[in-house]
Amino acid sequence: MSNPESFIDEVTEEVRRDRLYGTMRRWGWLAILIVILLVGGAAFAEWRRAQAQARAQAFGSAVLDALDGEDLTARRAALGEVAPADDGQAAILALLRATAALNATEGGADDAAARAHLLEVSEMADVPAAYRDLALLKLMLVDGTGEASQDAAILEALAAPGAPYRPMAVELQALMALEAGDEATALTLLRALTEDAEATEPLRRRATQLIVALGATPEPA
Repeated sequence: MSNPESFIDEVTEEVRRDRLYGTMRRWGWLAILIVILLVGGAAFAEWRRAQAQARAQAFGSAVLDALDGEDLTARRAALGEVAPADDGQAAILALLRATAALNATEGGADDAAARAHLLEVSEMADVPAAYRDLALLKLMLVDGTGEASQDAAILEALAAPGAPYRPMAVELQALMALEAGDEATALTLLRALTEDAEATEPLRRRATQLIVALGATPEPA
């Protein structure tokens, strides 16, 4: 009985091998294609990362070289020659150009150019909101947009709970209220700042000093 059983086992194994080879001949190309796609996809992703890293390094080097100019005029001119590769780099570059315009020594600060750069960042939809908020905050420090109602709306948004620059926006709201002659609102905002855990110590100190300068006390009566 052993010989017939051995023969049957050999035949069965041979049939299995034939079926396996037949399946491989039929579908082997698909397995090879999947492997090629996986390897090719990984290689392409790695290439993309390398390209992005190279662009970031090139941008960083160009900015550092520009900021290493002999004086503010030369640095501003050099920043004007830097070419960003994406929206994120464009936002950073516009913020740096705005700062350079505000610090310009030849002919004085160029507020108009600074506003243009800051507005450019504030209108970029594909950059982190923190960049846009920073640009708007700096815009408010350069006398705003020129429209009181628009400035008030911008500060209202910047002073919203959870906004990254909320305490500084509240300080600007207080100053705007003072300019408008609304001392009561200004004092309310300033007193809130003195107790704001998110406000920096210098900001709380400025708020306290302004309250005292207005002839009031940091604590409400």
